[in-house]
Amino acid sequence: MTNSVQASGDPAAGFAPLRPPSSADAPPASEPGGVTRARGFRAVGVHAGFRKDPSRLDLALVVADEPCACAAVFTRNVFCAAPVTVSRAQLGADQPGEPAYGTARAVVVNSGNANAATGERGLETARATTRIVGDAVGCPADEVLVASTGVIGEHLPLEPFETGVPAAAAALSPDGGADAARAIMTTDTLPKEAAASFDGADIGYAGCTFFVGGMAKGSGMIMPNMATMIAVVTTDAPVLPHDLHKALARAAGASFNKVTVDSDTSTNDSCFLLASGAAAPAGAEPFAPGTPAFAAFEQALGDVCQNLARQMAADGEGATRLVTVNVTGAATPADADAAARAVANSPLVKTAVYGHDANWGRVAMAIGKSGAAFRQQDAAIDIMGMPVCRGGLTVPFDEDEALRRFENPEIVIDVDLGAGDAATTVWTCDFSHDYVTINGDYRS
Repeated sequence: MTNSVQASGDPAAGFAPLRPPSSADAPPASEPGGVTRARGFRAVGVHAGFRKDPSRLDLALVVADEPCACAAVFTRNVFCAAPVTVSRAQLGADQPGEPAYGTARAVVVNSGNANAATGERGLETARATTRIVGDAVGCPADEVLVASTGVIGEHLPLEPFETGVPAAAAALSPDGGADAARAIMTTDTLPKEAAASFDGADIGYAGCTFFVGGMAKGSGMIMPNMATMIAVVTTDAPVLPHDLHKALARAAGASFNKVTVDSDTSTNDSCFLLASGAAAPAGAEPFAPGTPAFAAFEQALGDVCQNLARQMAADGEGATRLVTVNVTGAATPADADAAARAVANSPLVKTAVYGHDANWGRVAMAIGKSGAAFRQQDAAIDIMGMPVCRGGLTVPFDEDEALRRFENPEIVIDVDLGAGDAATTVWTCDFSHDYVTINGDYRS
């Protein structure tokens, strides 16, 4: 298998508990491909007119060859956008936080305009979009999911959908994933794609190879309360909708929900997971929780989601370094998460990384204010593998060696609270001058 992240779950439901990554773990394995790597899906990215620049793709369409199982997780931001409300309802979730799953055929995403804070007019635009896409791809409107990303508070025009969607539908291709990934970008500097595979030989599906692939966007307003700003993930494994949702919720909790760029949760966060089952033999039973087949699927899903999450953190607005914060020795998982987020969200820690300053006192400050239960004299801190604090006290280290290690593209901060066995990992990035420039000029 190509997977390195063990999937998570409720042991009572037949799933193994998540093992948080540590500084000793390699990044999740990946192979070429994105949202169309799994069989049974086509995609496209086009310029529909949401953006003024005609060379910039701004409409992505992902379509399954047949209606398929689908699950999603959405932002818990009370100021949620119209497409979140509409897509959530399409998948049977009337209220935020309710499990959202069902059957879907298509996902359409526009960039440049978030369709957030737009009232009933925005809701009707999102609903009309589902009808336009349904007509273009030949499916009912209730099998279409919508997502938008961009500026908040501006009404989303319907005309670009009316002209762009039919053109996009005519250009759908199994090779269109890369263009779709570019079309959903806003302040991202790079498209974000990942894929993983697993062999069916040892899980009762001899002769089959299964894939999970996905695309994501997000580089600012990132501290998801479920998933990334926008992500679409596909698999050709056969999985029932309710099991798909449980797997997605666990994968998101261990990946997208562990990313923070600036501690802000978007109004538009949406992550969709579709399962075509196209790689399984005709009539094959769906993967069942508690079986080796489902475990292999969850591992691949975890790999893809973690890979995309790391890409988002590395591409944070103005970022020059990916920052991985590992917390071990916490009394509870909640304490581990609180301490890791306090470090990852600290402007002082993030600017110290940008300045190549191994100032461990800022890390100590962050964990100390986090609310996590621990004793100062039990804490230990390493920066890029260099011990800098033991027993709550400074450890002499080579400043020149620290500067050399700061040249690495990924900066790893390890914290041991010495209070228990709980652990977690959170990904973030440094803060540079460009973060202020990008966000100061965002609407202009």
